[in-house]
Amino acid sequence: MKAVITGATKGIGRAIAIKFAQNGYDLVLVARGLGELEKFQQELIPYGNAVFIQVADCSIKEDVYAFLNSTAINFEDVTVLVNNAGTFLPGSLLDEDDEIFEKQQHLNTNASYYISKFFGKKMRSAKRGHIFNICSVASRAPVKNGGSYSVTKAAMLSLNHVLRQELAPHNVKVTAFLPGSTKTSSWEGTTIPDEKFVQPEDIAETLFAILNLSKGVNVDEVLITPLDF
Repeated sequence: MKAVITGATKGIGRAIAIKFAQNGYDLVLVARGLGELEKFQQELIPYGNAVFIQVADCSIKEDVYAFLNSTAINFEDVTVLVNNAGTFLPGSLLDEDDEIFEKQQHLNTNASYYISKFFGKKMRSAKRGHIFNICSVASRAPVKNGGSYSVTKAAMLSLNHVLRQELAPHNVKVTAFLPGSTKTSSWEGTTIPDEKFVQPEDIAETLFAILNLSKGVNVDEVLITPLDF
C-alpha cells in the first residue's frame, strides 16, 4: 500500500499522512520546505513504513514534473493519491492583480491536473487505485472575499468529476472533499475557538473510512462543515 500526498506537512495533508502511516502505508510526502519535510519524516519513521520526501513548489510546473519523474523512478505502484496542496489568497476578483488569480490557478487547479494525469494513467493500467481531491465548499458556491479562490476550487471539482468519469471503467475511484472552515495554518491568529472548526483529523478519518469501503462503491463527494460556525 503506497500513497502520495501533496501539501503533506501541515493541516489536512499532515493529518492524512499520519493516519496512513498508522495503518501501514508507505508514503511519498510532497511540500515546499525541506526542513519541515525532514522533521515530519522522522516523526513517521517509528511506524515502520517507508517514508520518502520530495521538495516541490506545486505552483511551478517544472517542480511538479521533477517530483513526478523522481517518483516514477523510486516509488512504483502508487495506490492512493491525495491532491491536497492549495492556497487561499483573499481579495476581490475585480480589484486584485492578475497574479493573485494565476498563483491560485497554478496551485489549486493546474497541479492537481498534472499530478492526477500522471498517476491516473498508472492506476488505469493497474486497474486499481483511489484519487482524493481536497477541494472546498467554495467549489460549490463562492466564498466572500475569495473570488479567485472560488473559481479555482470550482475548476478543481470539475476536474474531479472528469477523472471519476474516465477512470471508473478501469476500477479506479475518485472522490472530492469539500471542507468548510477547517483549523489549519490559514486561520493562525484567529480568536475563534478550536471546537468551532472542522479538524484536519476529521477529514483524515473520513477519507480513510472511504478508502476501505467495498470494491464496487465510490463516494463521489464529501461535504464536511462546522456544526455552528
